[in-house]
Amino acid sequence: MMRAAPQPGLPCDRYMIILNTVEMYVMDKNAAAARQSVETLRQDISEGKPRRLYVLHGEERYLRDRMLESLRALLKGGSADFDHRRLAWKKATVEGIRAAVDTPPAFSEYAIIEARDFDFSGAGESDRLSLCRLFADLPEYACLVFVFDTLEYKPDGRTALGKALKKYACVVEFGLQDEAKLVKWVAAHFKRLGKSISAADAKHLIGMTDGYMAGLCNDIEILASYTAGSAVTSDDIDAVVTPTTEAFTYNLTDALARGDYDSAAVVLDTLLRMREAPHKLIYSISLKMRQLLAARVCLENRQNAAQLAKMCDIRFQFQANSLMSSARSITLDECRDAVSFCAQAAYAMNSGGGEEELIKLLPRLAISRQTRASAV
Repeated sequence: MMRAAPQPGLPCDRYMIILNTVEMYVMDKNAAAARQSVETLRQDISEGKPRRLYVLHGEERYLRDRMLESLRALLKGGSADFDHRRLAWKKATVEGIRAAVDTPPAFSEYAIIEARDFDFSGAGESDRLSLCRLFADLPEYACLVFVFDTLEYKPDGRTALGKALKKYACVVEFGLQDEAKLVKWVAAHFKRLGKSISAADAKHLIGMTDGYMAGLCNDIEILASYTAGSAVTSDDIDAVVTPTTEAFTYNLTDALARGDYDSAAVVLDTLLRMREAPHKLIYSISLKMRQLLAARVCLENRQNAAQLAKMCDIRFQFQANSLMSSARSITLDECRDAVSFCAQAAYAMNSGGGEEELIKLLPRLAISRQTRASAV
């Protein structure tokens, strides 16, 4: 969403709350639509009544692939792959799709036609019109599934093809899962492997990863093999799982908010030793500092962690809780200073500076905070 400039006379912090409230409303509507489409596909599979046209896309590929496997199993009905027609990336043409659709199944009730990364926007006018006609007249035995891996699914709703997709297709977006669903999924996955995990430790594991189910699946299997006892604990997780850059930057933000610059320096040194690109690190640190400022603004305006999570599009509630807790240890002016210094460091790095700008950032934050404290 493009951001307009603050209105004259409207305080910047207040403007941020108003703007984020509007964005929160839009995100809530989009998230609700995505949840509904996933449940629609799940219901189609459970009832054994597949639709003729699906579009599957989104960031959570693990969940998408599991649902796609279930859809394939339903459509093939235990038969061989003969009636499963795959049209690979860059090989899926309109003519190929139509030929696959027009061929009836040989050994099962349905023919599943799977086209990956078909570029709707790059199709010529005649191809777009051909697809519109195809979507309107798909045979009962056909289930045409468009799957997007590398290309983004972004149809133009103003065009005839965009309107046809909206009318005839069940568009399913597999977004990243929220905290509650992931905690249940993690516990269930460990149970299948003969282990248990508490909700708090499951959140700890999620917080150390990027929250993608495929990565979590690998970590869960490694932890299940590593843990001697029946229960997986936070000590086991810390011993086995390598935290992501985001997890480290949350620790860095927390240390800076407490004024514990020694711990902050240790975290920063670890990040640099991970060979992460300095520009990526300053982006991540700056983002967390802006979120910390937002948390402080929420406290000033008697808003809670749930409102902060929606305002800043924070995936996990425990991360929002942590930011709110950290914000209680720092003033609004100190948060503003931190955001400003991060912006200056980023500008210096984009102007030719390197990781030394990150190293200089910590003492600048410490000196600024001590100066404000002594001035009170």
